[in-house]
Amino acid sequence: MIAGVGLTGTGTGGAFIAQGAVALGGGRILWAGPEADLPEDYAGYARIAGEGRLLTPAFIDCHTHIVHGGHRALEFGMRLEGASYEEVARAGGGIVSTVKATRGADVDSLVAQALPRLDALLAEGVSCVEVKSGYGLDLETELRMLRAARALAAARPVRIRTTFLGAHAVPVEYQGRADAYIDTVCIPALRAAHAEGLVDAVDGFCEGIAFDTSQIARVFDAARELGLPVKLHAEQLSHIGGTALAARYGALSVDHVEYATDADAALLAASGTVAVLLPGAFYAIRETQMPPVAAFRAHGVPMALATDCNPGSSPLTSLLLAMNMGCTLFRLTPDEALRGVTTHAARALGLTDTGLIASGMRADLALWSVETPAELAYRFGFNPLHARIFGGPDQ
Repeated sequence: MIAGVGLTGTGTGGAFIAQGAVALGGGRILWAGPEADLPEDYAGYARIAGEGRLLTPAFIDCHTHIVHGGHRALEFGMRLEGASYEEVARAGGGIVSTVKATRGADVDSLVAQALPRLDALLAEGVSCVEVKSGYGLDLETELRMLRAARALAAARPVRIRTTFLGAHAVPVEYQGRADAYIDTVCIPALRAAHAEGLVDAVDGFCEGIAFDTSQIARVFDAARELGLPVKLHAEQLSHIGGTALAARYGALSVDHVEYATDADAALLAASGTVAVLLPGAFYAIRETQMPPVAAFRAHGVPMALATDCNPGSSPLTSLLLAMNMGCTLFRLTPDEALRGVTTHAARALGLTDTGLIASGMRADLALWSVETPAELAYRFGFNPLHARIFGGPDQ
């Protein structure tokens, strides 16, 4: 049992409890609430003194690309010299440049390169990380990426959710033949990955420099046939209808959404889809079009936050910094930012057993040396984590 802590992210509407306690057993939360109301049943449990620290659900990074080969530091300089994200991509950089490095790496190498990025996330109280494929763009490399992602959960105490992102970009060998790539490479690779038990969800990049709505729809149809949930990169650089498409398929999430509209927000609310905001990419490529946060609030669309950790447009491995960016760049409240990396991030991954401090939930928690929840988003470049709790401790 952890006692003498401030509790936030609880089953009581997320209200902050100044002097709280949590009873844990069997890897689950057995009870949570004001310490004064602790049932006698738990009086004999081993007690961990929280000493006034803050206890939250462990963080969840619901959008990452941490498995990949190489880096793209040179593109950082190109962007500083004025090249846009699209110009970098059309010059042969961007996603396609990472494909070459990733195709040349075996599973062990991909795991070794991903572990430092994963460790940085775990050091900030993260218990669950979504990992996408999408830098192979051929069947064998897509499978290797997903095998590497699964292997991360064996290498570290972390929960990994894998997402097939074969529709991430058109590889060089299929330039000008995006439809052929979708039908002869992407969908067959999805089916092969699913047959091997490597896929938890299916994603795509619906954008002018990637795939249009009709092409993504074919991928989503294949996912539906396999019984897999979908999500989508959409409306990051322009508005071509990806958000409406995702809502029509009941997507778990639509991510980036800078160019989403009020009508899109209404569709997301109706479909129960989470809007995942990615301020790291917004910052790194110096975007100016902000996501329609006010519209999401007005329509009741849940908003998650994630790092979008990737080698090009968001080499970010800090959810704490993503929280601060969400507040300073997108004007989220600190409470919205915290829910964005806990409760709503869990929902963006289709998880119902984490992201909340409540009876029956997984005992995945983070104990912070702060007094109030707002302090987690207030500072940047500072990590106040005291302890990360993953599935315990038991009684």
